[in-house]
Amino acid sequence: MNVQPPNSQDNLVFHPYNIMLMLLLFGLSLLFLALTISYTYIRVTMQVPPVQLPWLFLFNTLILLGSSYTMIRAKDCYLEDNTEGYQFNLRYTIILSVFFTLMQGVAWAWLFKMNNIGMNASTTAGFLYVLSITHLAHVLAGLPFLVGFYYTARKRMVDPVTVLIYFSDPEKRLKLRLLTIYWHFLDILWLFLVAFLGINYLI
Repeated sequence: MNVQPPNSQDNLVFHPYNIMLMLLLFGLSLLFLALTISYTYIRVTMQVPPVQLPWLFLFNTLILLGSSYTMIRAKDCYLEDNTEGYQFNLRYTIILSVFFTLMQGVAWAWLFKMNNIGMNASTTAGFLYVLSITHLAHVLAGLPFLVGFYYTARKRMVDPVTVLIYFSDPEKRLKLRLLTIYWHFLDILWLFLVAFLGINYLI
């Protein structure tokens, strides 16, 4: 098992990678906060009826939570020097993320075809599309990093020596930790959006 020294660079709060990620998450938080406040303001002032949350969004929540779990397991396996578990969980994180993307498309198609709710159907319907599409865009933005980790692991972890070198790389450990934080943030953000839209429909 890797033993991280107290002064390891991935424990430095002010490491440039940490700062960039914190700025990114702060910016995303402000963006979605502004969108949800605008949604609420328009609903209250213009008396616009809410749009029903597609039940597929709830199913997709489970998919995203599953990808978060496999991401946690990938990080744990990395710290345990578990090559097979690390690659396995990275692979399934990618698969679940792609599945989430496809199912989001199905949910939008269901809204549009079965219920005739397009982006121009109402202001609230437009916000539902904007919120979910913006969130998905950031899931897709994280996918290349996941694929990069998986590809590098498959390419470089070919014998005990290269495995040791891979697991001993402090920069790779740092980047994996930051990617895990980013993935959990997207999960929390999606849970917030689903709860926000669901509550708005009920009240």
